[in-house]
Amino acid sequence: MKTLGAVCLMAMLFAPVMRAQTGAPAPRAPQSAASADRHGAASGRPVVLDRVIAIVNGQVLLQSDVDEERRLSALEPLRNSGGPETMDEAARHLILRTLVLEQMKEQDQPTTVSQKWTQRGLAELRGTMTQCGPYPCTSQEGWAYFLKQHGLTEGEAEARWSQRMAIERFIDLRFRAGIHITREEIATYYRQKLTPAMEKHGQHPPPLDEVKGRIRQLLLEQHVNSMIGEWLRSLKAEGSVQILVPGYGQSTPESGDSRE
Repeated sequence: MKTLGAVCLMAMLFAPVMRAQTGAPAPRAPQSAASADRHGAASGRPVVLDRVIAIVNGQVLLQSDVDEERRLSALEPLRNSGGPETMDEAARHLILRTLVLEQMKEQDQPTTVSQKWTQRGLAELRGTMTQCGPYPCTSQEGWAYFLKQHGLTEGEAEARWSQRMAIERFIDLRFRAGIHITREEIATYYRQKLTPAMEKHGQHPPPLDEVKGRIRQLLLEQHVNSMIGEWLRSLKAEGSVQILVPGYGQSTPESGDSRE
């Protein structure tokens, strides 16, 4: 998890926390798991309905939460330009976002933004997207097609993006003072990272002017990564994070993720 986006938003960012704070619907159980459960019940064997993958500040995170995080990661087209998010990446993002949201609550910072700002943020997101079937992603038809293809609802998208924008604001206030991203850095990322990654998967990258805002956000997240590393280490040393599934979320931002 190389950046906060891996972390936040990178954290940034929504599983059990999102459902508790925004009222978004609970994640649907994968069909394969449901089939296995029915088969196990019919045979009289014990059935594992879910499992705990981590405990963060006393909050239990489940495998179903990781599944939901991975599904909602479809709303991060730039972060996931290199391919679908893995379970391990989704677990790390979920754990870090949960930590950040706990800090926000402790400091009485809002964990969502207004519907007006959410809609503005989603409009910006849709302007950076290129895969919405036969329709432009900025059209309602294209947006509806995208959501359906990824098994998402309008409410889920709004809830995630509202929380993501609130986390970005918190990170700006806490970590990003004094960091300046130049136009040259943005152009270099677009030319050397984003464009090759999208072309590798048969996607045509949008013009630089349309994505420079999101690229700037990603680069900011990379810059603040080292600042967050020490904070995460202290939280783990205090026992605030217990990872119960080997391999899940073990890499810290400074040591592990190549995404973003």
